[in-house]
Amino acid sequence: MAEGNGNGAGAQTQDDKSPQLTVLVQYAKDLSFENPNAPRSLGPQEKQPNIQINVNVNANPLSETDFEVSLKLEGSAGEGADTLFRFELDYGGVFRLVNIPQEQLPLLVMIECPRLLFPFARQIVADAIRAGGFPPLYIDPIDFGMLYQQRMQQQGVA
Repeated sequence: MAEGNGNGAGAQTQDDKSPQLTVLVQYAKDLSFENPNAPRSLGPQEKQPNIQINVNVNANPLSETDFEVSLKLEGSAGEGADTLFRFELDYGGVFRLVNIPQEQLPLLVMIECPRLLFPFARQIVADAIRAGGFPPLYIDPIDFGMLYQQRMQQQGVA
């Protein structure tokens, strides 16, 4: 009969060589919401605003097994003097990757880790926009694999 403390920690042994990806912590590094034309911008809008969203993923190794991954979401609704709102979120997480082949590390760090962070970042953005007086903006799911491929092509590493 296996013994443990009920959180799964006792299930692993030091001899276990199975690949492991663990989220150690998640956090908002920076959050900004601007409503530059309030209260004028809070009334009914004549037309649907142009919404633009930019996504960026960065990673920094903290140790041989630990990586800080940062998911940055920036966006706005409207343009110029007609801007309804702008937001910026830098949402991070520290991930531990153990027993992962070296050639697979970049894929996990730059694709899987931000995929795990995204639902939380998406909710923070939606809540900030709603608190600013607008209907919440739920960002569509992001294909982090495609973003990674585009970044590699831009760097000339196809």
